[in-house]
Amino acid sequence: MKKITLLFSILFLALSSCGVKSTQSMLSDGNYDGAIDRAVEGLRTKKDSKGKQDYVYLLEEAFAKAKDRDLRSLDLMAKEANPANIERVYNTYMQLNNRQEKIRPLLPLQLMKQGKNAYFPFDNYSSQIVSSKNALSKYLYENASALLKSKNKLDFRKAYDDFAYLESINPGYKNTKKLMDEALFKGTDFVDVYAKNETNMVIPKQLQNDLLDFSTYGLNDKWTVYHSVRQKSVVYDYSLILNFREIFISPEQIKEKEFIKERQVKDGVRTLLDGRGKPVKDSLGREIKVDNYRTLRANIYEFRQFKSCQVTAKVDYVDLKTNQLMQSFPVTSEFIFDYVYATYKGDKSACEDSYMTYFNKRAVPFPNNEQMVYDTGEDLKAKLKDIIVRNRFRG
Repeated sequence: MKKITLLFSILFLALSSCGVKSTQSMLSDGNYDGAIDRAVEGLRTKKDSKGKQDYVYLLEEAFAKAKDRDLRSLDLMAKEANPANIERVYNTYMQLNNRQEKIRPLLPLQLMKQGKNAYFPFDNYSSQIVSSKNALSKYLYENASALLKSKNKLDFRKAYDDFAYLESINPGYKNTKKLMDEALFKGTDFVDVYAKNETNMVIPKQLQNDLLDFSTYGLNDKWTVYHSVRQKSVVYDYSLILNFREIFISPEQIKEKEFIKERQVKDGVRTLLDGRGKPVKDSLGREIKVDNYRTLRANIYEFRQFKSCQVTAKVDYVDLKTNQLMQSFPVTSEFIFDYVYATYKGDKSACEDSYMTYFNKRAVPFPNNEQMVYDTGEDLKAKLKDIIVRNRFRG
């Protein structure tokens, strides 16, 4: 038990030493907040123990240097008076405040050798936070509102991001939520989706509906919406056209095959005989017994019903603003009806267990042509989705 306790103590000291060294390294590299996070984590338990003193010293130093750097940065930005720095000013004040709140639950922290507490000069930044947040809110609102007057969808998306950020830091600011919805609508690419049949066959209506039901594809994102039914209130940016080019359906085929299956199975035991037909005996004079095998045999008559359907199509991307073809992607889908059943003469046990199910089957009606075309749908849908995922309308 003492050995186990000693091992745990050594392991704890080793881990603690690694933590202190990594904290020192962060401090030396100027990653003050990283050093603070590591030190705070190290002080969450047994903060007053002698083994945690290194963390206390490192935390005190890292806090002082981080605060000094932030205050110097704020002073420089105040002198520059550049509106582009408004967000950075707000974030810096938030950083100063959050850093204090991270350390506050650990206080007081003792410096045992000096016989005093570590020094963390906290300040109240609430006024600066409110003031910089109001300035940032005004800046974001005005900038995003100006972008909404553009005719460029990418500008509308930037406006949306600004409004969304504004709503996150200052919920309910003016009519931000309404303008955010407006920016989302204006920045969205609406895609009209439909199918064309260029074959000499009827495409099942249900297949077309399934293929064009984009709600099952999971493809709609924040900036792209697909409609298989046009809406009057929407101005469409692109069309996605699924052109059925060719449908080939093979003749119905029944292929017959006859073959023999044989298998040896154990059937009791027999006396081992020598070349003269006499029993072979062991050293004690007893007759030697061996396994007896018999051969099972069956004539198998196998029937394979086969029919295939291949659908060739292409997917066209059309820019409705210019009425130009942007891209075209070929797609081929196939469905195979392959049904096997069998009969036998003899002992069916000569067959493998996996083959036995064929004996319980009988001939079935072939699917009609419309059903064959419809059954290509799942494969066609998967390939269509893959094309769209790999090739977005707007990069």
